[in-house]
Amino acid sequence: MSDQVLIADEVITGNMFCFQCQEAAKGSGCEIKGICGKDDKVSNLQDLLIYVTKGVGILNNLATNNDLNLPFAHKYVYEALFMTITNANFNDAKIIEKIREGFNVRTHIIQHLAGKAIQLPEKMHSSVTWEGGDLAELERKAKLVGVKAEANEDIRSLKELIIYGLKGMAAYAEHAANLGYDNNGVMAFMSKALAETTRTDIGMNELVPLVMETGKYGVEVMALLDKANTESYGNPEITEVNIGTRNNPAILISGHDLKDMEELLAQTEGTGVDVYTHSEMLPANYYPKFKKYSHFVGNYGNAWWKQKEEIEAFNGPVLFTTNCLVPPSDSYKDRVYTTGASGFNGVKHIADRENGQAKDFSAIIDHAKKCAAPTQIEEGKIIGGFAHNQVMQLADKVVDAVKTGAIKKFFVMAGCDGRMKSREYYTEFAEKLPTDTVILTAGCAKYRYNKLQLGDIGGIPRVLDAGQCNDSYSLAVIALKLKEVFELNDINELPIVYNIAWYEQKAVIVLLALLYLGVKNIHLGPTLPAFLSPAVANFLVNEFGINVRGEVDADLKKFLA
Repeated sequence: MSDQVLIADEVITGNMFCFQCQEAAKGSGCEIKGICGKDDKVSNLQDLLIYVTKGVGILNNLATNNDLNLPFAHKYVYEALFMTITNANFNDAKIIEKIREGFNVRTHIIQHLAGKAIQLPEKMHSSVTWEGGDLAELERKAKLVGVKAEANEDIRSLKELIIYGLKGMAAYAEHAANLGYDNNGVMAFMSKALAETTRTDIGMNELVPLVMETGKYGVEVMALLDKANTESYGNPEITEVNIGTRNNPAILISGHDLKDMEELLAQTEGTGVDVYTHSEMLPANYYPKFKKYSHFVGNYGNAWWKQKEEIEAFNGPVLFTTNCLVPPSDSYKDRVYTTGASGFNGVKHIADRENGQAKDFSAIIDHAKKCAAPTQIEEGKIIGGFAHNQVMQLADKVVDAVKTGAIKKFFVMAGCDGRMKSREYYTEFAEKLPTDTVILTAGCAKYRYNKLQLGDIGGIPRVLDAGQCNDSYSLAVIALKLKEVFELNDINELPIVYNIAWYEQKAVIVLLALLYLGVKNIHLGPTLPAFLSPAVANFLVNEFGINVRGEVDADLKKFLA
């Protein structure tokens, strides 16, 4: 692909172009500044990082096809992909550093290939051969390699659907890797899929099966992470989580990485500093291993998008372990710390682990000691911990409730929350559900209804929270187990409705995983992804019954019919 093609007028329409999240401007894409808060420089550099990572993917795929396993290349691929996920990293210097690291990784792969006498193809994609340059060259190149470099909107749509699925897959792969778990098949697939997206001769007949294969490995990576989490910290248990506060200085931990949670709890023990979870870190409260810490207080706040006012009130420092970072206000920016894939200009970043040692959280702990205790913003408890192992222990109770008609239908309302007012739909929908229905949830979408007083059915809470977005895997395992118990031929014969909210790329891999498992008639909202071209959207509607959610009353009438 030449620069002459890339700089055609139709390729560059503004300072940037990004349509990877649900809040894409005007429902089509952000062209001036991201709704997430990233500016055009960061957006373009993220595009360039993906471009360089495709070059790594091409070479790593060649190595894998010749029985050469290169863990350093796998690691680079998932780290780079994760860094570009929505609301993860806004730090242009960190992204440039990762781009330059990509050049070194490519060189090392080529050296390994040469050592095995593996020849490079005569003609390689320019993401392999481009050598970079000074900052001006990086910024120039960045404007040429965004999503619109693919002129055909249907091919672009399918390629981006795969890439966004890979970003979600990379997030889960990194969390598992941090706990010492990996899957060579998943790692190899990420590079293979990246390589395939660089082909100019690939058509829909090859891309559609690749989309489904992405879903297959989505299931595998979520199963891997489930194994990593449960073998490291125990199976989640039904837990009442405190949402009030104590009168001690404290650290708020947000994001998704449980290894960071483990190390922070260990290092804060005995210091007089409490620890509270925030947003998607809430499910850490359900794991037995974390319950031994008396200074682990509970959860503070709600979904990621409310963090500005909640961090303000928290008074102490906050640690962002992954994505879900909103550009911080100046009033509390000095209390924000990032680590791992997350980053923001002007905030403190805690370095990665080296030589098997834990991360050093001493700076944020010392900071916390100097801060006032959190201001209480709510009180009471919420219940969770209904991952697949726990629900299977209740299987007889659940099956009896279904057979007797006490439970008429399950509603999977998993996924992401977001700022749009239209997301109030999910709260209203939960409130209006009949009392003989149960909500199965995972991800931060739960904050729309997990504090409602919806009661229970014979001791079974009407909101069963399986955990983080990756724990949507638990919901699939539960559905497959119920299919087996009721001796059904098709998972779609179960009394389960899928009414899912999405926001970013981890929701994309969850969706593709569900499609691979054969789940049909999923309703997405508040809108269908902007990166789906009309033809691709129609394909998903016709093949899988995917549809956009409507109005509450009309949807309820349809779902309950």
